[in-house]
Amino acid sequence: MRIFIHGTGHKAASWKQTLSYMRDTGDILCPDLGSILGGKEASYGNLYSSFIEYCGRIDGALELCGLSLGGVLALNYALDFPERVGSLVLIGTPHKAPKAALVFQNIVFRLLPESAFNGMAFGKRDTLALGNSLKGLDLGARAQEVRTPTLVLCGEKDNINMKSAQFLARNITGARLRMIEGAGHAVNEEKPETLARALEEFYALVSTPGI
Repeated sequence: MRIFIHGTGHKAASWKQTLSYMRDTGDILCPDLGSILGGKEASYGNLYSSFIEYCGRIDGALELCGLSLGGVLALNYALDFPERVGSLVLIGTPHKAPKAALVFQNIVFRLLPESAFNGMAFGKRDTLALGNSLKGLDLGARAQEVRTPTLVLCGEKDNINMKSAQFLARNITGARLRMIEGAGHAVNEEKPETLARALEEFYALVSTPGI
């Protein structure tokens, strides 16, 4: 089963355009992170434990594909449960929390009205709380533990996550790095067809015996 995990600034529907360009979507789940959290206090720890519970209800190997925060969750899960993960796709994923960017982001978010968060995974209060809880997160030291086939994707205009993409590609054994031309951070919405082709090529490759 493939699980596509969105980021903080999106909802599950953000994968809709990408899926429309993929030939086989019958085995793809797109959970909504707000629903996964299930009313718990918004923090990375609670969200990750809820994600573990979600994955635990699915039988068989999991092919995880995450964007931004979704990529962090996917990477974290692949490190903690390597026996369950068949492949890993990390899109615009920070291996550690960009503290300066999070501080600036929260300043901006505090100035926005609640209505500005309608298209995001969480409301204003929970988005701010989640951002604060991420400040100490750093999975970089464990990146070399990943053994599952991995594709690292990053929009060529996503300057904030470019160095992290290069770091992950260097430190995850056998990882492939691909830049998405003309895209910023939200690759799944800015270049959905290009992303769909990149994903299908990767999945075809990892499903080939001996690869």
